[in-house]
Amino acid sequence: MKKKGFGRLAAASVFLGTLCVSGVQAEIVLEEIVVTATKRAENIQDVPISMSVMSQEQMDSVRAGGKDIRFLSSKVPSLIVESDFGRIFPRFYIRGVGNTDFDQNASQPVSLIYDEVVYENPMLKGFPIFDVERIEILRGPQGTLFGRNTPAGIVKIDSVKPSQDFDAYVKLGVGNLDVTDFEAAIGGALNDNWSARASFLHQTRGDWVANDASAIDPGLADLDDPNFLEGHTEWAYRLQLAYDSEDFSALFNVHGRDLDGTATLFRANIITPGTNDFESFFDPKVVNFDGRNEQTAEAFGVTAKLVWEFENTTLTSVTGYEMVETFSRADVEGGIGCSFCGVMGPGFIPFPAQTADGIPDHSQFTQELRINNDATERLRWQAGVFYFDEHLVVDSFNYSDRSDAFDGFAQQVQDTSAWAVFGQLEYDMSDRMVVTAGLRYSDDSKDYSAERSVTPFGGANFPLTFVTVSDSQVSGDLSLNYTINDDVSVYGRYAHGFRAPSIQGRVLFSDAITTADSETIDSFEIGVKSQLMDNRLRLNAAVYTLEISDQQLTAGSGVANANVLINAASTTGSGVEVDAELAATENLMLSLGVSYNQTEIDDPALSVLPCGAGCTVLDPAGSFPGSVSIDGNDLPRAPEWMYNFVARYNMPLANGDLYFQTDWVYRSEFSMFLYDSAEFHADSFLEGGLNIGYVTERWEVGLYGRNITDELKLIAAIDFNNLEGIINEQFTYGIEATFRF
Repeated sequence: MKKKGFGRLAAASVFLGTLCVSGVQAEIVLEEIVVTATKRAENIQDVPISMSVMSQEQMDSVRAGGKDIRFLSSKVPSLIVESDFGRIFPRFYIRGVGNTDFDQNASQPVSLIYDEVVYENPMLKGFPIFDVERIEILRGPQGTLFGRNTPAGIVKIDSVKPSQDFDAYVKLGVGNLDVTDFEAAIGGALNDNWSARASFLHQTRGDWVANDASAIDPGLADLDDPNFLEGHTEWAYRLQLAYDSEDFSALFNVHGRDLDGTATLFRANIITPGTNDFESFFDPKVVNFDGRNEQTAEAFGVTAKLVWEFENTTLTSVTGYEMVETFSRADVEGGIGCSFCGVMGPGFIPFPAQTADGIPDHSQFTQELRINNDATERLRWQAGVFYFDEHLVVDSFNYSDRSDAFDGFAQQVQDTSAWAVFGQLEYDMSDRMVVTAGLRYSDDSKDYSAERSVTPFGGANFPLTFVTVSDSQVSGDLSLNYTINDDVSVYGRYAHGFRAPSIQGRVLFSDAITTADSETIDSFEIGVKSQLMDNRLRLNAAVYTLEISDQQLTAGSGVANANVLINAASTTGSGVEVDAELAATENLMLSLGVSYNQTEIDDPALSVLPCGAGCTVLDPAGSFPGSVSIDGNDLPRAPEWMYNFVARYNMPLANGDLYFQTDWVYRSEFSMFLYDSAEFHADSFLEGGLNIGYVTERWEVGLYGRNITDELKLIAAIDFNNLEGIINEQFTYGIEATFRF
């Protein structure tokens, strides 16, 4: 598999290289990419960080058909986004470093920053992408300017802001699976100082998976439904008001979402034992269910950014308030009945499992205050303070039937507070050499409680139990950027980051509350950034190594029917990342992204309990009875090879352009859990998209297709009950029309 993936990468690289040396018209140039990765507006070529950017145009083509934020996965080097919790709980991995934890108080080593506000709770991170100007993916620790919980990197999203220029559009799309996608925005001046912008999103998808319950139990014929699962309806909005004068500006942002849909669809026993192949009975459009599957989410947030301009300095205040309420219920064993229920299927189902998790109460408050001097100075500096406060309540339920009556209930409450001070210096040592250094001191604490007041299957309840964890850390980075000539620069970067301590207590089925100490990461990176061929080719590349000490890992076990937090003594990684963009001709644009990420857990004493689903475990026996050793294993969901390729051709016509675009992503195989097994192993995956349309200055209409080769792959699994799996998104197609006023 790895050789095959490398061959495809080599072929794409040769293809791009051939175009690079071919003759092209001299007047063709690439547009400058301006980013705010350092909280200043800079050319991406001047930022000594391995990073990628997706523009609004690039996003629009690949998220067609109502895709959620997971559309980002593999679209840039080293980034994976996945979920076994549906549209509301994405999990991010950069350079193979992420967190498979599905708890609603889980922390992640990749931070999501939306309009300069950190979205810490995983349920916030699924906020829809619409009317967005750009997305920046910063790889590697970002321990100075962004701080806590950024050891792997950040995904930074910036929406389109109000301006004095009038701007409006309406987009409507329809597609198979009863997909509708409506998006609109309008903005412009209110007077000489005030401007506003309003953005809206409405998406629907029909239930396209049928329930054939009577095939297992004829008595459940009333549950048969040709339109049972996988649909959703979502609304989202963003209202912005901006004020701008000579020495003061303000931006106020109110936003929210409302989702009514279904949780991830778990499919019982679809994996053939001893392999990761699908069983012969498996049909992606049919399930056999006796449980309910539903998911709702409501989110609301307010942001205020205030900027004061003084003679040589700028003072910026960013205040954010976010809240989210969710409820997600699923038939977790993915089938009907159980081994002691008189009927069961498909396949062997040891016991029934219908559970739900919800967040009835949540609030997050953040405040950042920073000051910086003029960007034209030889010595540029910025310093700031940051405060974070979050209150979170998680309710967990167990059900014995399809009714709302529950026979198990547990509640977790977590209050997190953190503060930090940070500073960064950037100094021009010469016309060609720039050194950047930054430090951040962070203090973090969590107060947690959990209790089980109704115990499934009888037995004693779990009394109210309190746990507190806290830590303070120093993080930062040091980089040196050297400009070889006007077209090429090289840089070296050392970065140190950390993730704050974590607590996990899935006490609905267990009496264990576990904690994980802070993890720290040290990363070394060398990169080159270049604009070649008279600015027709942008070619950036980086090589890195990293070591994580006390990495926080989630050990899920079907044997124990529980998840626990553990720390790995050491995890190492290394890799290469390449971003290339080429204006091949006046009408042909090409881009190629390549990454290789190798990870390894280095802890001879670390063992975990494996699956409880009869899987074929490939790891040696561990240090305690029933366990297996994970020393030497790759990190879960960490493919070694990834690449993405986009080609767009514009054919000028009398009043507009006819365009053809195709995009492809490839990722190599990976293991789904900390332990390795034959069944819970994802094969390599190649997925393609196609867009064909006609665009003028005012309007655009286009056809799209996603997963155009109709690939069907096992991408995730549940290991506690049976060999159940989760599959990828199916082939979708449709038409979209956009009108700009």
